[in-house]
Amino acid sequence: MSERPLYLDNAATTAVDPAVIEAMIACLGSGGRFENPSSAHPGGASARRLVEAARERIAERVNASPGDIVFTSGATESNNLAILGAFDADERPNRHFVTTRIEHHSVLDTARALEARGIDLTYLDCDAEGVVTPQQVLDAVTDATVLVSIMHVNNEIGVIQDIEAIAQICATRQVRLHVDAAQSAGKIPLDLGGWGVDLCSLTAHKAHGPKGIGALYVADDVVLTPQLHGGEQERGLRAGTLATHQIVGMGKTFELARPDRDGPRLANLRDRLWKGLERIDGVRLNGCADRAAPHILNVCFPGIDGESLRLALADIAVSAGSACASDIPEPSHVLSSLGLSDALAQSSLRLSVGRFTEPADTERAVERIGTEVARLRTLAAGAPAWCSN
Repeated sequence: MSERPLYLDNAATTAVDPAVIEAMIACLGSGGRFENPSSAHPGGASARRLVEAARERIAERVNASPGDIVFTSGATESNNLAILGAFDADERPNRHFVTTRIEHHSVLDTARALEARGIDLTYLDCDAEGVVTPQQVLDAVTDATVLVSIMHVNNEIGVIQDIEAIAQICATRQVRLHVDAAQSAGKIPLDLGGWGVDLCSLTAHKAHGPKGIGALYVADDVVLTPQLHGGEQERGLRAGTLATHQIVGMGKTFELARPDRDGPRLANLRDRLWKGLERIDGVRLNGCADRAAPHILNVCFPGIDGESLRLALADIAVSAGSACASDIPEPSHVLSSLGLSDALAQSSLRLSVGRFTEPADTERAVERIGTEVARLRTLAAGAPAWCSN
């Protein structure tokens, strides 16, 4: 019997949990709750009850009120709605936006769109470990600042930012805070109500749920201008027929997402990977070990061409960084922001574990990566590489 494929790219997307699939199937076909949740007939009312039950499950997991959860197609749409919606709703002539250089492209590209409209932007730098400090936020905000947008867990290096402290600063300065928490659910706790976050983007497919469904947490005192028009669904903020099966799938996903249970297990798997890989001569960790999400490990193999290594590891699903930028030949903007040279950035791999990763998978991955690094180094320069002690 052949070994099962090695999938270590859970930060890009995850396999859907069987329990989620079962819940979604029950909403499809003539025997299920396929009706439009906005319809007035009994079938529509039944579908609507399923939607609201899912909303409650998601809200409970992130410590929010159900009415603060607005369904979208995913975190990218949520990021766009939060940022563009906040600025379209603010009519001041001079407006300012603060974000970081290590955000997801759905935030950075939206920031550039604002800049093209004449909005003043401040990009915060991170330190060599990927950390952005609350003091940097305090120093950056002005009386013209409409919004600060900072990712909770970085999707490439797994660094956790101190959102609670940043939220306190934003509240003191009366500035709205948006958080991209696409990588957080099920790995580390989210306390949106306790932290005082104003807007937060969520998604299902990073936490063993379906693609194509996400949500935006919108605190009840936040005013946004909708970016889609054609209906009054979702508090009038997101037009379009609600996809009951997708929403039910996301609700089940967040019901199953238990950071207290899954976080330590994922951290153990990540640590097993690192303990094996750190035996490779010269390997270095990209990120901050003290502020690391449990599921992401980003490592650099100096002297190795990253593309050659990834091709050699064709039997293992790993990545160079964000899946949204996998076709872009330039080095990762996140790794460049850490101060890595282009050569080091391109010699890095992101490995990410998930619910279905087994300890044996980490052992196989370490052996395969170590073997290929040694082979490539021998071909390139004959330098020693794979150490057994």
